[in-house]
Amino acid sequence: MTTSTRGTERVPAVLVLEDGRVFRGRAYGAVGETFGEAVFSTGMTGYQETLTDPSYHRQVVVMTAPHVGNTGVNDEDAESSRIWVAGYVVRDPARVPSNWRSRRSLDEELAAQGVVGISGVDTRALTRHLRERGAMRVGIFSGDAVRDDAALLARVQQAPEMVGADLSAEVATKEAYVVPAIGEKRFTVAAVDLGIKGMTPHRMAERGIEVHVLPATATVEDVYAVAPDGVFFSNGPGDPATADHPVSVMRGVLERGTPLFGICFGNQILGRALGFGTYKLKYGHRGINQPVQDRTTGKVEVTAHNHGFAVDAPADRVSDTPFGRAEVSHVCLNDNVVEGLHLLDKPAFSVQYHPEAAAGPHDAAYLFDRFVSLMEGQRA
Repeated sequence: MTTSTRGTERVPAVLVLEDGRVFRGRAYGAVGETFGEAVFSTGMTGYQETLTDPSYHRQVVVMTAPHVGNTGVNDEDAESSRIWVAGYVVRDPARVPSNWRSRRSLDEELAAQGVVGISGVDTRALTRHLRERGAMRVGIFSGDAVRDDAALLARVQQAPEMVGADLSAEVATKEAYVVPAIGEKRFTVAAVDLGIKGMTPHRMAERGIEVHVLPATATVEDVYAVAPDGVFFSNGPGDPATADHPVSVMRGVLERGTPLFGICFGNQILGRALGFGTYKLKYGHRGINQPVQDRTTGKVEVTAHNHGFAVDAPADRVSDTPFGRAEVSHVCLNDNVVEGLHLLDKPAFSVQYHPEAAAGPHDAAYLFDRFVSLMEGQRA
């Protein structure tokens, strides 16, 4: 990625998809060029949380909501220390942010962090294209980076694909740190950071859990060095088929029978640890309005998603695995994709979405209580 941050109001920009489709608009954020996987997010709010979610590393996010940036950027809602998206695509950016917590505009924040974006694009047409053709590589070019379309297409087609990408170590913490329990400490959890969002350990801390956040390279010995009552595997970017090390660590946890909870990438890691495969979705699930059914209760929840891969597990029967019986616990009602796994003979479960749900919805917050219940049962 190469960028500059000069005024962008009149700077032309072009978006080029790897299949040759071209969209033209104006620069938004930094001026320059960037490459990534083009995906779309259906959330109408929470753009700051989306931008700072490490799971979006190396992805160019297309916002389906036409008007973006109206609440500006504040200093409280970031989910990590930086913006992780590779690029940003909006139709009608807000000209003036209006919110009592706003400290600066969205385009100013994008420019300050060197994130190349494009505005004035027909995002409805772009989203329909991605739904029909699937997520694909893309480049955004603005200012001096703009060349003839054929030359830009060639550069896009040279960019790396998401399939086979091993990215979690690039976004995870390099050093372990502790998020203390809020109020009385009840449990200790070792959280393997594969791209963790800041709200996740906070949700556990609210329940009296002291969270030891460990790097993606942590070993089984590192996990148990903190004497955990439970182990958590976080969300993160990349292809789960490359995540051999986290799979090995999770198998070590399952062998010991420690209560285990995984979300998003952690769900895919559990799937692989149990012997299931994973596969790439055509265009993935991204947004804060995805309907999921908890098959253990029959309840339908509106949930926050960000995943382009899924677990290939049978949803119509209980499966035998090296760690006992397992079943699909949650399914997406839009397309029947596996959204959760549950072990029947060990205290372990996972979901493919975000129960910490910043900036909402909060239908799935009970899953942290379910994790607490597993630790209570193990202690008893």
